[in-house]
Amino acid sequence: MVDRLEPLVIRHARRLPLPSGPAGQGGVVARQFDGALLSVGFKLSAELLERLSGLSEETVRQVAARTLDTVREMVGDHVRHNAYFVDFPANVPDTFDFWTRCIAGALADDASHDRTLAQLSTGVVDLLTLPSYGTYQHTYAEVLAAHDELIAAAGDRMTVLHLGGALEDEVTALYLALAGSTTPLGEEGLRDLRLLAGHCADGPQPEAIPVRENRAVVNLARLDSGADLLVDTVTDVLRLACALSDGDVTLAEPTRLRSLSRPVRRALIGALDTVVAQAPAKLADVTAHREMFKRLGERLHPHEYPRRPHAADVFAVARGEKRARTFDSRVEELLGANDVTGAARLLTAAPGKLFRSLDRLLRACRTQEERDAVVTAAEQVAPQVAGRVLLSVREHFHNRAEEVEELEGPEEADERRRVFVNRLGRAWVTTDTRPPVLPPERKRLIAALDAETRHRLPAPGHLLIDPDVLDVALPLSGKATAAGLGVLPRGSLSPVDGELLRFFVYWKQTSISTDYDLSALMLDASYATVSWLSYTSLTEVEGEHSGDIVDAPDGASEFINLRLGAVRGAFIVPQVNIFSGEGFEDVEESFFGFMLREAEQRGRPFEARTVRMKSELRGPGRVALPLAFLRGSDGRWRAKWLHLYLKGNPSHNQIEGNRVSVATLLRGIVERDFLTVRYLTGLMADHATATTLWDGKTVPDEPVTYIGLERPDGLHPDSRIITPENLRDLIPG
Repeated sequence: MVDRLEPLVIRHARRLPLPSGPAGQGGVVARQFDGALLSVGFKLSAELLERLSGLSEETVRQVAARTLDTVREMVGDHVRHNAYFVDFPANVPDTFDFWTRCIAGALADDASHDRTLAQLSTGVVDLLTLPSYGTYQHTYAEVLAAHDELIAAAGDRMTVLHLGGALEDEVTALYLALAGSTTPLGEEGLRDLRLLAGHCADGPQPEAIPVRENRAVVNLARLDSGADLLVDTVTDVLRLACALSDGDVTLAEPTRLRSLSRPVRRALIGALDTVVAQAPAKLADVTAHREMFKRLGERLHPHEYPRRPHAADVFAVARGEKRARTFDSRVEELLGANDVTGAARLLTAAPGKLFRSLDRLLRACRTQEERDAVVTAAEQVAPQVAGRVLLSVREHFHNRAEEVEELEGPEEADERRRVFVNRLGRAWVTTDTRPPVLPPERKRLIAALDAETRHRLPAPGHLLIDPDVLDVALPLSGKATAAGLGVLPRGSLSPVDGELLRFFVYWKQTSISTDYDLSALMLDASYATVSWLSYTSLTEVEGEHSGDIVDAPDGASEFINLRLGAVRGAFIVPQVNIFSGEGFEDVEESFFGFMLREAEQRGRPFEARTVRMKSELRGPGRVALPLAFLRGSDGRWRAKWLHLYLKGNPSHNQIEGNRVSVATLLRGIVERDFLTVRYLTGLMADHATATTLWDGKTVPDEPVTYIGLERPDGLHPDSRIITPENLRDLIPG
């Protein structure tokens, strides 16, 4: 169990649970362990190194082996990264010269000569039919031999592993943090919570589990342990049924429900019956997932439980045999009758729905009296609204145009666009035809939201802030952040320092030949194309492409090397196109990342300690846009985090075919103001005893609330520490 739980603590908390074992003289092995970690961009804190040095050598070796496996996977160093061109980024040929060389090789090969000659006679040659195209022409060992050793640089990434408590204490703390999160977790977080919930079922539980998806995963463990289920809606039971079938507890995608044992059926029927008996109006929730409830009824056999008539009502509603009027239909009826005040009054019974409907209600108002009624209703119920909803609405109205004519001319107003991103990261753009929200109501709402948020934030004491974290977007949903190392929420800005920027993608197919293509698009300040690097353009002024790999039974990598000083545009947009084969969610493994290094460092195509970000590619669509790079007015580059997926084509996706859609999406994200850490720390500072911007060197002797990208060594043990790994803890409940 240690092998499964310890990596979770390291990944989520950057802490190594307190190693246990016989005392000894482990100092030499501990320093060797620290040296091995340095090669992949990690190191032991002084406290952790000292603790390991007091253990036996064998204990330290065991800890080192487990930990190195974990951190190598975190950074993408657990696989071999080969490159098509053995000397990459040196000696990358011109694209046309390279293709000509491949054709010449095919003509010299008896097996492909006739086929290639026949293609040449038509004037079109399929590159995939050329023997030397798209497959490695050398071994991984030959790549290593072709490159000088990486020269260490001060700018190399260094992630510190800190000393944790006992494994059980660390696991319990992580479970309570994930289960009690005020924001939805991402796919990885839910998967980890499921393991932790099973292990911690008989231990301490969070005071509240506000996120329904988290509750479904916890209920799965409670069901196994015989504890009471935490359900207060019929949808909670449906989510649990999906969890029992290893399906989607968010209910965004349909789940094929499995047959259930009699004890499980009895528990779920009992939960449904209790919920409806206590609040019959909750039957209205069935209609939102009518088909899924029909399928659930087929699995639960409600006719076998005549003493549970309220549960039977759930499935009668799903089949249309019983009517349950929904809350939303009553709201729509009032709005259809132009009774905006009545609709706002009704929505106060569902504060979250009211807040999500504020823009629509204000646009429907015809008089100042109606507008005042809507805003007053929002002010009254604000204390009952979840913190992440408060912040989402605050961000929405901050970006809402007060008066289109005041902000831009009439011609530009017609070109306004709205960018939509669903919970899976699928993005699309449409024309924004909404009339504006008038300034008085917008400002009044923003003031009310700020006041409520400020009231909920805890007093931080001495607030110590890393300036680089201020432009990180608030994680209002784990769905806006991919799993990985150094990954920030969608909309975040982070500094990029270095001469060379190198992207990488790795994928390993499951069963069929799969071709992913790494590309980079350079755009000017008006989002027009300047140039690109891809398998169709191997070299440009900006840099080099490592070459196209078209099959990955044992895994494959592609790289793009960019000289930031030579980039002619204002934006760099890396993307991963699926040319053929399995999707991002179907391959055995796929991830994207970027490295930063200085020109004199050299090294192999992939060097773990230069990796700044490694992000899993597990989304819908056939084109992935993990992030973009923006050149500021000061000439410095910054990363803008996107986490987007375009639908693309079923096959043959290329950068040439999606340049316009990528530019449009990028514009929508870049020009939107996301709510950031700067906003919350500004509110927290009102209650702080002191607020200090950390200089990266010294830390106070007293306890602090530290908020930054990395945890400094030497903080007081009673400090509260917020880094990207637990940034969700900043979101008030």
